[in-house]
Amino acid sequence: MGELKRRRFVGLGSGIAFTAAAGGGLATAPYARAAAGEAAVTVRAGSTGVAVTPDDARYPDLISGNNQRWTSSPDKIVLPRTTEDVVAAVQEAVTGGRRLSVCGGGHCFEDFVFNADVKININMSLMNAVTFDTAMNAFRVGAGATLLDVYEALYEGWGVTIPAGICHSVGVGGHVTGGGYGNLSRQYGLTVDHLHAVEVVVVDAAGKARSVVAARDSADAALRDLFWAHTGGGGGSFGVVTAFWFRTPGATGAPAALLPKAPSKIFLTLAGWPWEKVTQDGFTALVDYWGKWFEKNNTPGTTAGSLYSWLMLNHRDSGSLGAVVQLDASLPDAASVLSDFLSGMDQALGLHSATTRHDGVLDSQYTSTRLMPWLRGTRYIGAISPTQLDPTTRGSHKSAHLRKPTPRRQIDAMYAHLTSTDLPSTMTGIVLSASGGRIASVSSTATAVAQRDAIMKVNFESRWYAPADDAKNVGWIRRAFADVYGDTGGVPVPNDVTDGCYINYPDGDLADPAFNTSSVPWHDLYWKQNYARLQQVKRTWDPGNVFRHRQSVRLP
Repeated sequence: MGELKRRRFVGLGSGIAFTAAAGGGLATAPYARAAAGEAAVTVRAGSTGVAVTPDDARYPDLISGNNQRWTSSPDKIVLPRTTEDVVAAVQEAVTGGRRLSVCGGGHCFEDFVFNADVKININMSLMNAVTFDTAMNAFRVGAGATLLDVYEALYEGWGVTIPAGICHSVGVGGHVTGGGYGNLSRQYGLTVDHLHAVEVVVVDAAGKARSVVAARDSADAALRDLFWAHTGGGGGSFGVVTAFWFRTPGATGAPAALLPKAPSKIFLTLAGWPWEKVTQDGFTALVDYWGKWFEKNNTPGTTAGSLYSWLMLNHRDSGSLGAVVQLDASLPDAASVLSDFLSGMDQALGLHSATTRHDGVLDSQYTSTRLMPWLRGTRYIGAISPTQLDPTTRGSHKSAHLRKPTPRRQIDAMYAHLTSTDLPSTMTGIVLSASGGRIASVSSTATAVAQRDAIMKVNFESRWYAPADDAKNVGWIRRAFADVYGDTGGVPVPNDVTDGCYINYPDGDLADPAFNTSSVPWHDLYWKQNYARLQQVKRTWDPGNVFRHRQSVRLP
């Protein structure tokens, strides 16, 4: 395929997930500020944590995340090293009536973590250890770890992994609590399908902070509910997660048998098709073929049911469309399954070219496949697109789940906006990512993730650098999304084709009647029938609504 151009892989960062957010919104603090002369609680004496205030040289680096549209100016940023440090920081915020937010990896698409109301931000990055807990018989992951921390520690130490996201700088705190999803999810399920327990700092009705451990098999029903809420309920609604424990349900034996085995080697394919060679008919056929292939090849445990792909429908101004495909090379007939899938995309576009065989896989002028060790491939795919790890960009995102291939009317609307002449950023487009497979083997109520039978996710995204370009790029995203889902009030309402939105790609517009003209409220777009149970968990574990943001779970 030649040199990989940055523009060809715009949209690769769409796997970025929602950080563990507890800030945002405009509600007043639920507990009164300390009375005059009364000492507010501070981080406990002897704490090993770090407190950064505005006069500290580190402060500017800690008041925003990867999306530079959102910044904050807190009185203090606390970087805890222990659960006790987190309890103390939460207690300080509650006692002082000071607004609290929490930062995991900093990839939250919205202003839930960084906004003007935040007075104390808890940054979890120092709590990043990954170990095996013999007492729990599960792998313990600190809530400040990044996905790459987890991948490296689990694989190098035990040869196992969890099926989590593509962007390796994402923090586990928000990624896991929103469900967790990535290149191995069609093969092994969602991240939360392997979650065993969480440690959470909560605040009771009297305003007292404490930590609890809630497990899948907790004897106490309220603790089981709290665990369930952290299997897709999103960050920032129930407390501050300080640790996750992972063990596949039903797994027994040595640590190396308790989580999925990471593939020894993977096929990794990159594709790029020049826009000047793409007709509208070819575009339509490509999107239709891609969706129908995943609808047909959706059986858990099969090679085709394990193949994963992103289809990057970049704006024409970017120069090309792209795709990324990953498949465990040890699966039966993997090279043949992958070759057939790749040739189908070229044929759909009407771009036939001479093919060559590389590592058993047919390559064309537009596709290039490499066979490589899994961990190396995971590091590589997470860094192919510089924009996905670029902490200086601004961004806007919207999402949808689809249960069926993209309807023709929606494809036509996509094409119209992707070929528009209104000059959005060249880092603008629509990304389709494969779902289904093992994900669909779990019921829609077993975890808080309701969209179990979707065959794909759709992410509308734009990234840019200058604040002056905010209106132009946010406007493009809003118009494209509203047009594609114009038949259902400008949002992908749950029905036979579309199935709501993904909480790890949060979108504040869903709560605005100017943009959501359907009769389906924002929370049902995220959680559908599971929202009522999430509200009951909220009432039990956060009755004072300490942990909140613009789209946190509301008290019933």
